[in-house]
Amino acid sequence: MRAGPLAYTTRTVTDEQDRAACFQVRKEVFVGEQNVPEEIEYDAFDADAVHVIAVAADGTALGTGRLLHGPAAAAHNGVDTTVGSLGRLAVGKEARGLGVGAALVRAVEDAARNRGLAAVDLHAQTHALGFYERLGYEPYGPEFMDAGIPHRAMRRAI
Repeated sequence: MRAGPLAYTTRTVTDEQDRAACFQVRKEVFVGEQNVPEEIEYDAFDADAVHVIAVAADGTALGTGRLLHGPAAAAHNGVDTTVGSLGRLAVGKEARGLGVGAALVRAVEDAARNRGLAAVDLHAQTHALGFYERLGYEPYGPEFMDAGIPHRAMRRAI
């Protein structure tokens, strides 16, 4: 973790360079740290998802997340198309505990609002439930396994 405040911005990904940076952060966090098989980390939903990225003042990618919307969200979370699906939220080790994750969640929620969605759903790793609860998400349904990691579904009206 870096000492002192960290200057960064969040934005919606609009080019291939940012998209590649998002995928690199996901690879470091999910594949490298959490041992998620790489072949399931990237999926068909990535192509049409809205990706967001947090970038330090020096251009370093700090974190990422994605929003599924429309039919992709309904297919992913089993809900109607008025609910978006936040996923693949990943923050690199050096940026954890500095507000980057919360800023990325808010950026995904802004993208959902801009698309007229009523709520955002997510599948939280159980160790992260408190993080999402502090951001207004409420768990529902039973715990389930995904990529060998326990999860709970959560939702927040936006």
